[in-house]
Amino acid sequence: MAEDKKTDDFTIQMDQGSKTFEAPLPPPPQPRSAPSNNPILPVLAYCGSSIMMTVMNKYVLSGTGFNLNFFLLCVQSLVCIVAIQTCKTFGLITFRDFNSDEAKKWFPITLLLIGMIYTGSKALQFLSIPVYTIFKNLTIILIAYGEVLWFGGSVTGLTLFSFGLMVVSSIIAAWADIKHAVESTSDATARVSTLNAGYIWMMINCLCTSSYVLGMRKRIKLTNFKDFDTMYYNNLLSIPVLVVLTFFVEDWSSTNVDRNFPPTDRSGIWFAMILSGLSSVFISYTSAWCVRVTSSTTYSMVGALNKLPIAVSGLIFFDAPVTFPSVSAIVVGFISGIVYAVAKIKQSAKPKTGSLPTANPLVSASSQSMRDSLRS
Repeated sequence: MAEDKKTDDFTIQMDQGSKTFEAPLPPPPQPRSAPSNNPILPVLAYCGSSIMMTVMNKYVLSGTGFNLNFFLLCVQSLVCIVAIQTCKTFGLITFRDFNSDEAKKWFPITLLLIGMIYTGSKALQFLSIPVYTIFKNLTIILIAYGEVLWFGGSVTGLTLFSFGLMVVSSIIAAWADIKHAVESTSDATARVSTLNAGYIWMMINCLCTSSYVLGMRKRIKLTNFKDFDTMYYNNLLSIPVLVVLTFFVEDWSSTNVDRNFPPTDRSGIWFAMILSGLSSVFISYTSAWCVRVTSSTTYSMVGALNKLPIAVSGLIFFDAPVTFPSVSAIVVGFISGIVYAVAKIKQSAKPKTGSLPTANPLVSASSQSMRDSLRS
C-alpha cells in the first residue's frame, strides 16, 4: 500500500480512456548559500581594496622627490584597461565595445577625471592619509550644493549637520597637522610650507572632483553608461592624454628618473604602481558585488564606515602623527560620514515630490564605486 500511495502522488488514473495526467514534480531542494552570497565577504573585500589603493598610491608618492605623477596615472590606466579587458574575455564582467560617438561625448568628462586624479595625487603626496581622507569629505558639500544650484536638489537639516561635522573635522585635522609640524621638527617653516601646498592641492582637488561628479551626472544621460562602461572609457580615453602630458610636461632626464625610481626601491615602486591600478578594478568589482549581495543602503553605510580604516591605515603604515587632536579629527570625520549616510537613506526613503535628492545620482555600481575609490 505504501508503494501504491507513493505512485498515486504523481499519477492520476482516469476512468475514461487510457490517458494519465502527470502531476508536477516537487520543487528541488534549495541549494545552500554560496560563499559569494555571504554579505561579509564583499564588504571586507571592498574595504580592503580601498585601503590597498590608497596605501599603494601613498607609498609611490611618498618617495624622495617623486614628480612623475602623470606617468603614475598613465601606468594605472594601462593596467586597468588590460585587467578589465582580460576579465571581459573570461566572461567575469561585461562592458560596451568602443564607439567613437560615445567617446566624443564622454571625452570632456575624461579631462575632468584627469584633473581630479592628478590634483588628488599631488594632495596625497604632501598630506598624510588621515588628513587627506578627512578633507575629501568637503567634496560632498560642494557636490550637494552644486546639485541644489543646477539640478534642483535639496539639503535636509540632518545633512547640514553632517556638513558642519565635516568642516569641524577638517579644521581639527589641519590644526593638529600644523601643531605637530611646528613642535616636532627642527625646520618647522619648510614643513608648514609643505602642508600649505598640500592644502592648496586639496582645495583644487575638491573643486575638480565636484566638477567631475556633477558633469558626469549630466553626461551619463546621453550615453546611458552602466557597470564597467564608465571605467573602460575613462581609462582608455585618458591614456593618450596622459602620455602626452608626461612626456611634454614632466622631466625624463636620467637624473630625474633615477631619483623617482632609485635602484634599491625600483621593483617595489613598480609593483605598487601596478597594484594600485589593479585595486581600482577590485574596488569596482567588489562594489558591484556588495550592492548585489546586500543593498544600496548597506553599501552607503559601508562607504561611510570605510573612511575609518583608510585613515587608520595611514597611522599604521606611514609616519602620520598619532596625537589626541589627530585622532579626534578622524573620529569626528568618521561620525560625519555616518550622519551623512543616514541622512541620505532617510531622504531617499521619503516619497519623491519633484525635487531631486542631495545624494549622488543613481548610476551603475561601478560608476559609484569609481567615485568612492577616487574620494578615498
